[in-house]
Amino acid sequence: MMLAEIYGNLHIGLASAGAAIGIGIAALGAEQAIGRNPAVFGKVFTVMLIGMALAEGLAIIAYFLVGHVGN
Repeated sequence: MMLAEIYGNLHIGLASAGAAIGIGIAALGAEQAIGRNPAVFGKVFTVMLIGMALAEGLAIIAYFLVGHVGN
């Protein structure tokens, strides 16, 4: 029982870490693109926010799936 809980929490942690890395990479790329060409701020910012939301959404889905598998 305890081992299953540890593995479930490990998967949630890995999914969250992957989402955080993806969000960081997206923000880095957007900052570099806006720094090189400030005129594209609106387009780059919109695409960056959508990408960040999708990456975070996968972590949230993983949290709910792993949380409900054991029940």
